[in-house]
Amino acid sequence: MPLWLHDVPPLIAAAIMVVFIETISLIGLFLVRRLLIGRFYYHEGANDAVSGTVHAIGVFYGITVGLIAIGVWDTNSNAYDLVSKEATSIGVLYRDVSSYPQPVRDELRGNLREYTVFIIEQTWPGQKKGQILNAGTRIMDDFQARLNAFEPLTPGQASLHAETLRAYNNLIEYRRLRIGAVNSGLSIMMWAVIWVGAAITIAVVYFFKLHDAKLHAILVALMGGFLAMVLFMIMINDKPFYGYSSVSSEPYKLILDRLIDLTK
Repeated sequence: MPLWLHDVPPLIAAAIMVVFIETISLIGLFLVRRLLIGRFYYHEGANDAVSGTVHAIGVFYGITVGLIAIGVWDTNSNAYDLVSKEATSIGVLYRDVSSYPQPVRDELRGNLREYTVFIIEQTWPGQKKGQILNAGTRIMDDFQARLNAFEPLTPGQASLHAETLRAYNNLIEYRRLRIGAVNSGLSIMMWAVIWVGAAITIAVVYFFKLHDAKLHAILVALMGGFLAMVLFMIMINDKPFYGYSSVSSEPYKLILDRLIDLTK
């Protein structure tokens, strides 16, 4: 699937896909009716045979595409959930380190604010282009070094430190999962199955023996339009961190505005 379709507004991308598939489908119908249909002998019941083939292919293709659509929808939903969890873990960790003594407290909170701002202002624009920036790793490594250097002096501080380390590990886990999901998506082989299956599904409809070319064109156009919308839905959900309709960084902005900047 061309990645540039992710960079345009969804309505425009949907219109492009519908127009493209409809155009190719109708051109194919014109060529088949003009060059092939007249070469075949259509006996009584031939249309029934074609109808049975359309039904069989449609069922198998519908099941295949349906399962793929469910998978990419789950991927998209999991991306939103993952972003929310990472932002929440930043907030939890920020509250934990706020109970540390000075100057460790301000140093750790400063690192977390730097990381949050970096995600909003640099990571997210980069992700929309499929880029993974390494500066976030440096910030987290600095945070970890300062956290590990802290020596608890009381049982209360030891308990707090253990909880903070647990919260930090959760943040790192969610961060790694998000980074791993940035460039994830359906393989070329899966897209080949989707597109070839769509082409076969539409092509079978060409072989109905209909004397009215306009009626035949309407049937093919309806089939092509439906398939175009299904393919658009798969495409728009396949890469949740990429392009115009990517997952929003709003959860991080909420943590920054309503927690971090209010307690500086």
